Amino acid sequence: MAARSHSGLWRWIAVGAGAALCAAVLAGSTTGSAAVGARLRVLQLNLCNSGIASCYTGHSVARAAAVIGGVGPNLVTLNEVCREDVSDLEQVLAEGARDGDVVSAFQPAGDRRTAAAFRCRNGQSYGIGLLARFPSLDHGYSIHAGIYPTQDTGDPEERAWLCIDTSDLVACTTHLANTKATVALAQCRYLFDTAIPALPRRGRAEPTVLGADLNLKPHHLPDVRSCLPSGYVQTYDGGTQYIVGSRDLRVSSGTTIGMSKTTDHPGLLGTLSTTAG
Repeated sequence: MAARSHSGLWRWIAVGAGAALCAAVLAGSTTGSAAVGARLRVLQLNLCNSGIASCYTGHSVARAAAVIGGVGPNLVTLNEVCREDVSDLEQVLAEGARDGDVVSAFQPAGDRRTAAAFRCRNGQSYGIGLLARFPSLDHGYSIHAGIYPTQDTGDPEERAWLCIDTSDLVACTTHLANTKATVALAQCRYLFDTAIPALPRRGRAEPTVLGADLNLKPHHLPDVRSCLPSGYVQTYDGGTQYIVGSRDLRVSSGTTIGMSKTTDHPGLLGTLSTTAG
């Protein structure tokens, strides 16, 4: 990275980093070693909260709130949520933040049948979300999102991507197609080869972090590793959820968190640090 190295952000997120991860209390399992120095805690959650899918329980948002309150992440990436779920969980993150600014973003999936936003059973827009806690947003931030050009035409849900860009960090999420792995692979390649590189970045060399359900696996065909840029680091839940960092970051630990059967995916907590840290 450049000499200025986003030190303000990374010094701030390192406060309290020596404490043990609360995820152990939340019935998770950890891989990797504890980091020393600047760390970014990223929590990926697929909450299955549309009210339509068979994995819906109606309790996953409450469980997510408990997890967020327990682990105190800097970044939360949300899949399969309704619009108000993002607002509710943003409030939880803000209540646990002693300082800094908390922001959120939401991007609905498309509905091929209506040419409008896909809807949860409760009528709210359905899609993906981001929650982020920053030391200061005095220089502002930008939200970028879109619908993938490649979709499974047999599925009415059109998958989307979403990013928040500050002058220190680009944070993204997505939920790729689960009906055809070849479509998910094409979407993954578009995200990393086209969408993210094309962002009009506010800073010149921000690290990039993605939390997502990619619906792809390593050592399967197609292999998820074939769409990740060379040098990017990642941790995953053993299924299809990933936390991915650009080559100027390293993964210090990866932890799965039990969601008490409120959704069909565990939570995934990844700790990233600067390569210099």
